[in-house]
Amino acid sequence: MSVEVHHAVQGPPDAPLLVLSGSLGSTREMWRPQVEALAGRFRVVAYDTRGHGRSPAPPGPYSLADLGGDVLRLLDRLGAERAHFAGLSLGGMTGMWLAAHAPERVDRLALLCTSAELEREGWRQRAATVRDRGVGAVADGVVQRWFTPGYAAGRPRLVERMRAMVAGTSDEGYAGCCTAIERMDLPPVLPRIAAPTLVVAGSEDPATPPDHAGRIAAAVPDARLHVLDGGAHLASWECAEEVDALLLDHFGAAGPEGGGPGDGPRTATENST
Repeated sequence: MSVEVHHAVQGPPDAPLLVLSGSLGSTREMWRPQVEALAGRFRVVAYDTRGHGRSPAPPGPYSLADLGGDVLRLLDRLGAERAHFAGLSLGGMTGMWLAAHAPERVDRLALLCTSAELEREGWRQRAATVRDRGVGAVADGVVQRWFTPGYAAGRPRLVERMRAMVAGTSDEGYAGCCTAIERMDLPPVLPRIAAPTLVVAGSEDPATPPDHAGRIAAAVPDARLHVLDGGAHLASWECAEEVDALLLDHFGAAGPEGGGPGDGPRTATENST
């Protein structure tokens, strides 16, 4: 059953809608650089995945169908028939599910630092660890994969803030999403994706290396692949300027009829269940 996720809206009310979906263990805070860059041209909706941030954490386990259903419910609440969608890691997995199973709701799609299929046993073990010892037991390892060593070394306060964000995630929510990743099987449905798709990888990403992005781009019809030079897993932050430019180019390519900029006043609203 879908839940009403916490979300914030920023940008002109008559601009094309762009939904941002985050990584496992993150809140909508991970998209701060993109919201600032994109809200002048799009109505940007950043949300907390179920079990994360201020969204509900129903009993798990979860599936990608659950996470995708939450987005469809969000679009319905916003009165939007269609939207652009950008997802990183777990958010990208959610985006692939949406574009394959509800193609009429997705205009253009961007998939960042993600995978269509990952080794299952590790995710089963991580869910068990979190249920036994809490998210704090895995937070250091998660953030270590988010940034390259050099970038992290120069920004200790950012690293600690991100670690606190991960550790603050609901144990049930984090473990439930681990199971969604463990059980996903997206490769068979990738050829069904009709939305114009951009696939982005970080060259130094240890969690979802560039070959994962390559397989997605090869399977999704007419997808475009871009590998960031030197980025790790949380490319939305470490490679923010390049990611911003890629998203502006990809979503702006729709033009005025399919997703160009609006002319209304810039607004910001926040909604919580």
